[in-house]
Amino acid sequence: MTRKLSVAVETYPIAGRFVISRGAKTEAVVVTATLTESRGVGRGECVPYARYGESVDSVVATIESVRAALEAGADRADLQRLLPAGAARNALDCALWDLEAKLSGAPAYATAGFDALSPLVTAYTISVGAPEEMRAAAAKAADRPLLKIKLAGEGDEARLAAVRAGAPDSTLIVDANESWDEESLPRRLAICADYDVALVEQPLPAGRDEALASLAHVVPICADESVHDRASLAPLKGRYDAINVKLDKTGGLTEALALCRAAQDVGFSIMAGCMVGTSLAMAPAALVGQMANFVDLDGPLLLARDRIPGLLYEGSTLLPPAANLWG
Repeated sequence: MTRKLSVAVETYPIAGRFVISRGAKTEAVVVTATLTESRGVGRGECVPYARYGESVDSVVATIESVRAALEAGADRADLQRLLPAGAARNALDCALWDLEAKLSGAPAYATAGFDALSPLVTAYTISVGAPEEMRAAAAKAADRPLLKIKLAGEGDEARLAAVRAGAPDSTLIVDANESWDEESLPRRLAICADYDVALVEQPLPAGRDEALASLAHVVPICADESVHDRASLAPLKGRYDAINVKLDKTGGLTEALALCRAAQDVGFSIMAGCMVGTSLAMAPAALVGQMANFVDLDGPLLLARDRIPGLLYEGSTLLPPAANLWG
């Protein structure tokens, strides 16, 4: 067996700007790992995230640190021992899933235990901004059944009112990205309930979310920054109703599927989430989407240019990935 690893850094422009409470960006910078063995080629994509102490350089260096093991034949189980959860492991884990599918002829979804993949209705993200900007963006997307609204703390009531006015019939998810505080939390949750919000994501900073355990959840609350893999799951019981499972946090599809099953066993609902990346990052996450109550895999919809071949979206409906993309 001769296996070769190649690593590439790629940049894709975002359509407009993607803005959350921590800042804005106009491009998605991704790291792609490619494993070639015999006539099979497997690919995986990750998005380094500064919130978790990652940079493009650090992720590339982490991938390179296990080059010898990967080229010597390390498999997904080996990878879980070699690297911690995070973006670097995600790119390699998804590349191994893809390579296995290409070499065996068995699709990744079958290896993961699914009979087939169903289409998924994804949320579409409205970036945080001035209320009038958010109303206009919501009105433009009002035909989409599920919108994810980025909020930032001060002024959020006006933002939410504007979005609801712009998209009166859409189901809304609110994502505060850790920008709220304990004092304002009950009032802001009550406002979300008034606007018929279906889910509030990560209202308080990770590590300072104890107040959620003693607060009435008038709207279900979802952990994002507070959950990464199975090791981080136990403290969330009683604080959250759902968890956002992202491959860049779990360190790949292998741990993501295990996390979903463990979370469901103890009563959590699942959101299948993503960073802003291309269709190559969304394709393996579509398997997580099969287990999810909410799906937020709109990365390619936010880009001015996606990779080719890419996923097919019919409005907000994500169709199962073709084998020539991934899996």
